[in-house]
Amino acid sequence: MGALPCLGKLLRPCSLVRPSAALVRATVLELAILATHVLLYPAGLARERQAPPLPAAEAVPVPAGPPPVLLLHGFIDNRSVFFLLRRSLRRNGWRQVVCLNYPLLTRDVRIAAAALGRHVEEVCERTGQPQVDVVGHSLGGLVARYYIQRMGGDARVRTLVTLGTPHGGTLTAVLATVHPLARQMHPDSDVIAELAEPAPDCATHFISFWSELDLLMSPVETARIDHPDLVARSVRVSGVGHLALPVHGAVAAGIRQALTARVPEAGAPGAASVA
Repeated sequence: MGALPCLGKLLRPCSLVRPSAALVRATVLELAILATHVLLYPAGLARERQAPPLPAAEAVPVPAGPPPVLLLHGFIDNRSVFFLLRRSLRRNGWRQVVCLNYPLLTRDVRIAAAALGRHVEEVCERTGQPQVDVVGHSLGGLVARYYIQRMGGDARVRTLVTLGTPHGGTLTAVLATVHPLARQMHPDSDVIAELAEPAPDCATHFISFWSELDLLMSPVETARIDHPDLVARSVRVSGVGHLALPVHGAVAAGIRQALTARVPEAGAPGAASVA
């Protein structure tokens, strides 16, 4: 889960040049976040408690305010990674913020995407809202995108925000090829090939946050969404690594802004500096 300055010769040769100050700061922050997350991880294993569905008489009018937000974690992770982001959203007006843990033994993005679809339907039924927004970190963003593009999820998902998601596949996946989910994150996987196929009339809006210091994305630009059929915008984040994306305050502010905007400008080069 942690990302070190030189991730290995499989990615790129480690330079003998002293790493930049920004890289050193980002690496120290990654290690601190990893240590904290290890402590919080057990608390996120249990499934989140959910309120019962609204009575039929109350479910007709759509509640005021933004749509519910679903938070979807990454590879071998759980909902505890969103502790700070969830609090940030709730403090800024989002009343319905829920997390989904897909099982640790999940071996296929498609299975996780189907589980997400069922969870989205439950949330819509419980809240009376016709649509939700989704924020996915790393593999979670890939799962959500598969549900939207390949399983008709665009009818239910208004906006998908991804954080350090390998939309084009990442070469670092070769470091964990023993796990089927890791193999599906490789650039040559069938899942990545399916997501590159045409997606006409996809109604969901996509915002991808990517960082030049995300050493789990190789190349780093793979965390951008580049698809001719999708209404997508990429936001470049400076000064943080992979684990910091769902916990950094400036990134959380960017996520809130992305969820507030009704229609992102397709292809607009977003920017967010947290260096």
